Order: sequence, then structure tokens, then C-alpha cells
Amino acid sequence: MSAPGSSEPGWLKSGLDHVWLPYAQMKTAAPPLPVAASQGARLTLSDGRVLIDGIASWWTACHGYNHPHIAQAVREQLERMPHVMFGGLAHEPAYRLASRLAALLPGDLERVFFTESGSVAVEVAMKMAVQYWMNRGVKGRTKILSFRGGYHGDTFATMAVCDPEEGMHAKFAGVLAPQIIGDLPRGEAEFASLCALIEAHTHELAAILVEPRVQGAGGMVFHGDDVLRALRQLADEFGLLLIFDEIFTGFGRTGAMFACAASGVTPDIITLSKALTGGTSPLAATVARRHVFEAFWSDDADKALMHGPTFMGHALACAAANASLDLFETEPRMAQVAHIAARLEAGLAPCRALPGVRDVRVMGAVGVVELECMPKGLQAAFIEKGVWIRPFRNVVYLTPAFVISNAELDQLTGAIVEVLGATLRA
Repeated sequence: MSAPGSSEPGWLKSGLDHVWLPYAQMKTAAPPLPVAASQGARLTLSDGRVLIDGIASWWTACHGYNHPHIAQAVREQLERMPHVMFGGLAHEPAYRLASRLAALLPGDLERVFFTESGSVAVEVAMKMAVQYWMNRGVKGRTKILSFRGGYHGDTFATMAVCDPEEGMHAKFAGVLAPQIIGDLPRGEAEFASLCALIEAHTHELAAILVEPRVQGAGGMVFHGDDVLRALRQLADEFGLLLIFDEIFTGFGRTGAMFACAASGVTPDIITLSKALTGGTSPLAATVARRHVFEAFWSDDADKALMHGPTFMGHALACAAANASLDLFETEPRMAQVAHIAARLEAGLAPCRALPGVRDVRVMGAVGVVELECMPKGLQAAFIEKGVWIRPFRNVVYLTPAFVISNAELDQLTGAIVEVLGATLRA
């Protein structure tokens, strides 16, 4: 296996002078790996090396790369119509997708607002919650309660509801709109503390915002469905809207199609993205319950939700999303997730005996090894083992495609055990 960065294609060498990379100090970061093709759970690099992808391109490619059903749906839609504006015009893929999402989601989550990214979907949810109170004539309820360890996006509004201390956005604290941050109520003491916090700020709170079951980019921290039921209880008791950010957890990742349905809790607003199109195209959705939408239903034009991304309801993306939903109906995705969970548990279990490992945990198709601190050089070592794993903060995690083979999954877990074993025992 040749060294990373060898035989770099010309487009990478020239393009690096002009591309601004995400989450990277470009003066010191290693050049990104040039990918020539993808298939299933595998990435083929321009120099011919093949890596097993352990994170499905930030959790999006749930059906694997290049699934033929999604590819065919996009090709057919491209021939008919790639995109038309959503203001004043309509097209079948978006309207059919909205109907299908409403049918899949619990309760009366039935009004779908399309955007292009998860961050914007959360911004729209926040905007809906604040304007919900404005439209009802209630003044001052403009803040959102979110939780430490949470992550909801990188835009200015969403940075304000992320973890204020440990998150990547702490440096912007002085310029962000102040919100209310609490601790997830994992026990009676935390529940009482959160109840007191809400009581003190009820007059200015519009909604509670939470990632159900897993706080993803905040550190892959799990919590039980009892937490979600407690939040529903508090939202109802204090008359607040409850928003579930299922951008990471939606579409099977935690073992159920949606975390909210499995928990028995119906939020007032839910945000969806990432796996919505099977990783094929950017698309997000903010879905509201009937009573939320009714606060905007009026003869008064000022009560309309004044938001409209240029590529809202993008026809190609909606075609991909409909094809992705087809696959959840016709292929055994939830059984595959359960199988992955069992194999992740067995494959990562040896890490519990390693020095410097704080925790090993699995939920659905999410496997996490939490470390006391992150050693240097892990990612390069994983690449040498033929796997694409991108550790962050103090966690090494796997969120593979649901169609990954046993051999591919074993290669991923085996690489984690071997690399961490060699590194942490050194």
C-alpha cells in the first residue's frame, strides 16, 4: 500500500491553492485524500487504493454509495427537470416526498418545509418556534432551550444553541444571540434542576431543542428515551414547543426509522437531513405538527413564514429522497441495523480492556470508543489499515452504511482494536 498523498492528481495539487477545507487548519493539515470512485461501503482513491468507509460520509450514505435505484431515479428526474423554483411553482417529487414523510412520522407531524442543509433546517425550526408565539400575540418568547453536549449546526443561529463551552463555536460567544443552555435530565436531580431553569425563563422561552437518543457531533453521547419523555412532560407543563433534531438519528441510524417514534414521544417540530437522500444530494426538511402550522394559517400576510431558499424542494434531491424511502420499504434496513449493532458490540468489545479507554458504547448502527484523550496520528494509522475513520474530539466512532458486509465491518472494528491497542499501549 503506497503512502497517503503519493501520486497526487493534478487537480488536487492545483485546487488546494483555492479550496478552503472544513474543520481544518490548512497550514498544518495533511492534504485530503483524492477519491476517484465510490461503491457500496468502499472508496477508491486516485492511486488505486481502496478504503472501507466507516462513517458513510458523515452518516449520510445509509444505503451505501451508488445504489442503482437511487441513481436511476436521479437520472430519470434529470432528464425531465432538474430544478424549478418552489415559490409559486410545484413539482411531483417534492409534493410526493412531503406526503410520504408525513405518513412515516408519528402523530400529526404533517407540514414539511424543505431546505438544503441540516443547519438551515434547524434555523427554520427555531424561526417557526419564535414566530409561532408572535403570531399568537405573545411577546418576548424568543429564546430556545438547548443542552450541553449538543450540536445543531455551524450557522450563527445554530451555533448559539450548541454546547457553549466544549463545542467548536465557543470563540463566537460574544457575537451570538444568547440562548438558554441546560443539562439533559438523566436523573431526578437533573430533572428538578431543569424544571427550575425552565420556570425561571418561561416568559422568554419559545421551545426546547434536543438531539434524541444521541448527541452526535458533540461527542456521540447517548441518552435514554426516558429523557425524551421527561422533556415532553416539561414542554407540556410549561407550554413550550418541543423540537427534535433528527438530522443524525433519523432514517434508521439508532435502530428505528425515527428516534421520536421509537421513544413514544412526538415533538412539535422535527428536523431531518443527512440520510434523507441516502447521501446522494443535499436536502433537509423541517416538519411541524398541525397546531404549529395553524398559527401561521391566516388572512394576514405578516403571519406567513417568510423563508425560502433558492433551491428549496430541489427536484433532483427530492427524487433521490423518494428513491431512498423506496429502499427502506423494499430492503431489510432495520434488520441490517440490528445486525450491525450486534457485530459492532462484539467487534469493539476488546477496546474496553485498553488503557485510556473511557467507554465503549453501541446504539443501532453507531459504535463509539471514547478515550481519555485523543492520541496523534490515529487517522493516518487507520488509512494504513485500509479504512476511512475520522476521529474527533475524544471519540473514535463508526457509522457505516447499512448495507456493509460482515467482512467490511470486521475490517473496520479490527482496525480500531489494532490501532488503539498499538497506540495506547505504547
